Amino acid sequence: MNQPLAERMRPTSLDDYVGQKQLVGQGSVLRKMIDSSHVPSFILWGPPGVGKTTLAKIISKQLDIPFYTLSAVNSGVKDVREVIDKAKSTTFFNNRRPILFIDEIHRFSKSQQDSLLSAVENGTITLIGATTENPSFEVITPLLSRCQVYVLKSLDEQDLLALMHKALTEDFELKKKSVKVLETAALMRFAGGDARKLLNILELVIESDDGFDNPDGTIFITDAKVIDRLQENPVAYDKGGEMHYDIISAFIKSIRGSDPDGAIYWLARMVAGGEDPKFIARRLVISASEDIGLANPNALLLANACFDALTKIGWPEGRIILAETTVYLATSPKSNSAYMAIENASAEVSQSGNLPVPLHLRNAPTQLMKELNYGKGYKYAHNYEGNYVKQDYLPEEIKDKQFWFAQNNPQEMKIQEHLRKLKE
Repeated sequence: MNQPLAERMRPTSLDDYVGQKQLVGQGSVLRKMIDSSHVPSFILWGPPGVGKTTLAKIISKQLDIPFYTLSAVNSGVKDVREVIDKAKSTTFFNNRRPILFIDEIHRFSKSQQDSLLSAVENGTITLIGATTENPSFEVITPLLSRCQVYVLKSLDEQDLLALMHKALTEDFELKKKSVKVLETAALMRFAGGDARKLLNILELVIESDDGFDNPDGTIFITDAKVIDRLQENPVAYDKGGEMHYDIISAFIKSIRGSDPDGAIYWLARMVAGGEDPKFIARRLVISASEDIGLANPNALLLANACFDALTKIGWPEGRIILAETTVYLATSPKSNSAYMAIENASAEVSQSGNLPVPLHLRNAPTQLMKELNYGKGYKYAHNYEGNYVKQDYLPEEIKDKQFWFAQNNPQEMKIQEHLRKLKE
């Protein structure tokens, strides 16, 4: 049986690797490490289909060192220890640290990750982990502190077009066919920056078209044909749950748009697809702050309680907790004023740099600091009527800047009125 196109096109060297120039391009940090044959343990974080597994294999091949691989989905602590024991014996004869590649490392439990610590720390193995989830949430701190984290980006249109051209001109199966690509918009849209998804779609469309409609047997690829084939084969471009990012986007946008029905539907899709419940709960916590915020501060409390309750209750009852929180957030009043405030302040920090803290706001724990006027003139708010006194809390250069602006909802109007009365 022929291998899938995506597997046949898997690059075997950095020169054939598509995308991620910030990591493996000439002069980049990871490229320099590979060229110097000194690669520390690291974690590759990025969406599906951007080359995490491929990059790990290329590194092993280029350095000509043993390569062990585990999948976090079906490996336990015993499997980890067996591989580490093999790595120890290999190192004894070779002096080159083997690479242990762990796919979906975010699915490893704490005990599984703990079993890696000593081997990484004492140099028995070089660990390369791959994850689609934020490693700061899913990887234990001791292990994370021993690994660099490199972020891989979704492939841009130029990268995807180059990959498609390479497949059509170099793959031994596709070279046997006459294929002409007339339109690429649908291919690019459905691929969504995912190389594997693009090649899966390309293979599906070509295999489902025998070319008999054309006298010379040429297969023409158009937007309409791509859309038509994918509607007939809805899972063809969703292998391994790769609509993960599309569905979570629809879920969050439904909550933001105050549509509980849409939000519950996308929640049900994630539950049916086997999505990690903790991933959904984390997104609810983020939405409670970013999209609801001060319009209903209780939303963050409920979302956080949802996350805690989910870890205690587990599955399948945990889906009810997620549903309750989803409906609550979707039906809550909305405000992104806190999100916009930190964005505004961050933009100011980027523009004005490290402005000095005004002297009256500085702490003065030593006599020398007091002599340098640290803390001089500071007014303690609780000593004044209403626990408020007018004074500057920003650096002199931007003392009149405003970063938070109340939005038009009852809660923030109340806050704004409270501040107005204080300042009077």
